[in-house]
Parts: sequence; structure tokens; C-alpha cells
Amino acid sequence: MITHKERIQACIQNEKPDRPPVALWRHFPVDDQSPGTLAEATLHFQRTYDFDLVKVTPASSFCLKDWGVDDQWLGHTEGTRQYTKRAINEPMDWENLPVLDPTAPHLAGQLDCLRTIRKGLSPDTPLLQTVFSPLAQAKNLAGNETLIAHLRLYPEAVMKGLAVIAETTRRFVEACLDTGIDGVFYAIQHAQAGLLTLDEYETFGLPNDLKVLEPSQALWCNLLHLHGQDVYFSLVDSFNFHIVNWHDRETHPSLVEAQKRFSGVVCGGMRQDSLVYGDQAEVREEAANAIQQTNGKRFILGTGCVVPVIASHGNIMAARKSIE
Repeated sequence: MITHKERIQACIQNEKPDRPPVALWRHFPVDDQSPGTLAEATLHFQRTYDFDLVKVTPASSFCLKDWGVDDQWLGHTEGTRQYTKRAINEPMDWENLPVLDPTAPHLAGQLDCLRTIRKGLSPDTPLLQTVFSPLAQAKNLAGNETLIAHLRLYPEAVMKGLAVIAETTRRFVEACLDTGIDGVFYAIQHAQAGLLTLDEYETFGLPNDLKVLEPSQALWCNLLHLHGQDVYFSLVDSFNFHIVNWHDRETHPSLVEAQKRFSGVVCGGMRQDSLVYGDQAEVREEAANAIQQTNGKRFILGTGCVVPVIASHGNIMAARKSIE
């Protein structure tokens, strides 16, 4: 039988596998506050659905708590947490961020989580660690409105802070290599027209992204996630990712158009809402349409972002079985 790894590799190599790969991922609120319980929840999810890759989804604060932020779980349907304490309040705060080593408690805890998951997974199942871009981390350190205001009014201070975040994250990615991951899931949140201009992103975002991603070039299964509406899809040409994921059912480009513009693998085809509010027949129909759009080649069936924590088991299973 073909393995999960072989199936993904066939897609990357522009070959048509025995069936399209499928991969869904979600947050695990409450469980994500401990490396051990996050690992256990992630492994349980994979054992239940047997997806073709495992994307580890810690709380977004895992990479920020060593800088002093705090957050709480208030029941958001995506499983995300609300920030209750920021590390950046004044423009000068950007210049006072220290570079963190992967030995910092929360970063080290996530590395332990990865080791536990890798040990519990089949070696033939690709494992990806979520890495947030420096701008995405800066948003959570300061709040998005504060970040964008400071970026435009105090660009030199923000650039210094972003450089520290990028170096910290680069060191973390380098440390991740020793845990046995197969790739990084790189989450970019500000490459969308409603937040920054393309010039602003190329100034404040792209150079730091490239620095963070240097160690990941040794990996074979890196996935770029462009979050939000009206994304700057042209940025995929600036990177060297094997797979790209975005909200293809809700914003441009379509799967078909993306495959014309990107030589790698596209991942998507299903709405988050379909898995929550649709029935199993609707889920199967949406999946079938996505497979038809791509002819099942250079394609992984998934959603544009995380599966909401309120999605039913039946709908998730329908998505999983739809490719068979």
C-alpha cells in the first residue's frame, strides 16, 4: 500500500497518486496549554481520521509567552484564545524585546510536544509544525491596530522588534529540525489588502519571513498558509514552498487559477462553514468539486484554515472518506 508520505511526495513531484491526499487540522483549546496534552490530543485526532499529514496547532501564544503575554480561552469556535496581556504598548517597547533561545520555557515545551508526537506517529506520516510569521507574532504582542499604527508612524522601532522576532523564530525553526518534523506550516496573516499594502508587506514582512525560513529549506514538506481575504498570492513566487493553502472558496484565486500560477501543490477546496453547518452530502459534494477542478493532481483536500472545534465528527469523517 502507498503510504501517506509517498502520496504527498507524488503530489509534490507532479505525479497523480492513487487518490488525492486529505488533511484537516484544528485547535485543541485547554489541551493546548500543556505540551503533553496537546501531543495527546493531536495523536488522538490523527488516529481517529488517519489524515495524510499532521499539522501541529498550538495556541498562537506558544511563541510569545516567554516575552510576557497572556491569553485565555473564551469559547471561540475556531479554538483560538483571546489576549489579555500584551508585551508591546509603547513604540519604544519594540526596541526592548530580547532575542529568545529555543531553551526558553514555552518554546522548549513545544519542542517536547513535537518529539512526543513524532514518537507516537508512524514514520510514514508527514509531521508539520506551525510557525507564525514575525508580523503575525507582532500582532499578538501588540494588538493589530497598535501594530499597524506603530508600523506607519515609528517604522524604525518596529523594524528592530521584527528583527528580534525573526531571529528568535529562526532559532526555533532550526531547533525543530532535530525533533523529526518533515516541514513547517508557515502562517502569514498580513499579506492581505485589507491590512497592508503589498509594498508594506514586502518591506516589513518578506525580509523577516525569508530569515525565519532559512533552516526549513532542508525539509521536504513545507506548507505556506496565506490567511484572510484578498491575499497577495503573488508572494508565493518569493518563497520556495512545496504546498500553498488559502481560503480558496472565499477569496481569489480559485484552485484552478492557483495551479496556473504556482508549480507546487494547492491545498484546500472546502469551506470551514461546510464542516459546521452543512450535512455530509454537502461536504462530499464540495470535495468532489475540488477534485474535479484539479483533476486530483497537485492537490490536497483541506479547508482554508482550521476546522472549527464545533464541526461534527460525521462531517469530518465525510471529508476524510470523500477521496476514497
